[in-house]
Amino acid sequence: MSFFSSRRSTVHGTNGGVATSQPIASQVGIDILKAGGNAVDAAVTMASTLGVVEPMSTGIGGDIFALIWDPKTEKIDSFNGSGTSSRHSDPKEIINKGFNSIPTEGDGSAYSVSVPGSVDGWQKILEKHGTISLSDSLAPGIKLAEEGFPVSKMISWQWKESEAKLLYRESGNELLKNGKAPEEGDLIKLTTLAESMNEISQKGPSAIYGGSLGEKIASYINQEEGWLDIEDLKNYSSYWTEPIKTNYRGYEVFECPPNGDGLAALISLNITENIDFKKIKHGSSDFYHYLIEAMKLGFADALWHVTDPKKNEIPIEKLLSKNYSKERFNLINSKSIMNQVSHNTFDTSGDTVYITAIDGNGMACSLINSTFQGFGSGLVVPGTGIALQNRGALFSLDESHPNYLEPNMRPFHTIIPCMVTKDNKLFLSFGVMGGFQQPQGHLQVITNMIDYDLSPQDALDSLRFSLDVDDMKTISLEEDLDDQIIKELESKGHKLNVVSGNERIMFGGAQVAQYNSDTGVISLGTEPRKDGSALAY
Repeated sequence: MSFFSSRRSTVHGTNGGVATSQPIASQVGIDILKAGGNAVDAAVTMASTLGVVEPMSTGIGGDIFALIWDPKTEKIDSFNGSGTSSRHSDPKEIINKGFNSIPTEGDGSAYSVSVPGSVDGWQKILEKHGTISLSDSLAPGIKLAEEGFPVSKMISWQWKESEAKLLYRESGNELLKNGKAPEEGDLIKLTTLAESMNEISQKGPSAIYGGSLGEKIASYINQEEGWLDIEDLKNYSSYWTEPIKTNYRGYEVFECPPNGDGLAALISLNITENIDFKKIKHGSSDFYHYLIEAMKLGFADALWHVTDPKKNEIPIEKLLSKNYSKERFNLINSKSIMNQVSHNTFDTSGDTVYITAIDGNGMACSLINSTFQGFGSGLVVPGTGIALQNRGALFSLDESHPNYLEPNMRPFHTIIPCMVTKDNKLFLSFGVMGGFQQPQGHLQVITNMIDYDLSPQDALDSLRFSLDVDDMKTISLEEDLDDQIIKELESKGHKLNVVSGNERIMFGGAQVAQYNSDTGVISLGTEPRKDGSALAY
């Protein structure tokens, strides 16, 4: 029997649907829809709530990206709520202190803290597409933080994984229970976080971006010898942008543009489009082999080219051209792995929660909120309960790299919401949380649903692979995969790592909402490897 053996069915409704990684958050979202709110209202409310009930993954100290489908205009808006580096950033200072890369935790982790974009993002998304106030969206999370909430299974496990990181500094105890991570079913209150959320509710985003909470953040970063100060917070602004897209077998797949890593998913999809899946059995060794090799090529380009577009020119059109994808596909050998995988430079000058919501009018919001690794940097601002992200660790210290750390620069971002349309009608609103697993999850979910016509839940239940982007060789597979398939992949040269138990959370936490524009039926699937919940009515 599989470690995740509980069978789930696709959830259907017509008036609205939501899916998140935590049942309490999903219930909050469905309550918003039932009270007359729209998909954006529900998504932002679920995002702020998840910052309480899944605090290692997201929160006030993190960033946000979103795609929003407006059924009135039949267009997708893209939103970039990623934070910037400090204007005082100096990579040579990090190197002179003996670090080869930007520390993600422990000593020196303050260098990894970029401006948190979440609160500014929530406000701007609500202003343009929502119907409720930021204060209203924060209310359910505040109540849960004040009164306490029972901790779910996988979140308890993730909390324990970051316990030592929080205990490295005294203030980390604000996100622990009597000095320990909570057990499954424990009731935990996050009182200082509730106070911070109340302050934001009363004063708006200015509480963070220049107000008393911002002063506390800046003071603590200074104490930890980091760069971020109150002026960096005052000067921050998230922004709207145009999504990037590709056509995959007649479906338009939309991602947020760089500095997000959605480019890796689109490049890989373009390469994959050259594969004839009618001749390949779903879940076979050939199935995995081709997708893995396509993903390697997608990452090779994206890990080099994804950077802040305001700092460097990114050849998106060339990277997403069908001719280029054909050239890259021709590098794949059906019998063996590629020994060398490199990017092209062309001629022009790096844990998370995912939320999806669709309302009864067909508006959809695909949103990701993240502090990057568990509790981000591990820096919890004293007296606030705010864990600061370590997204800045994805800057490069190599002067030749496009993502080389500069002042006021947005880092490489792994958080990538996705949307798919067919004949200019919404088809999917989905995402797969989990660092560099995210574009890999997009490739696998889209292939499952478009090439093999799987339902949302069946697409998520399917076994996944995970390519290690550090060495571009090691492939992690799930314990339920047939031994014969593993042997066949090894014969092609793949270096394999079979993952079991709770560790399988590394394969991502996905939520999928499918929309039938003819009938108005919303169909949702939720991640079996997490505590996820899909609800519809």
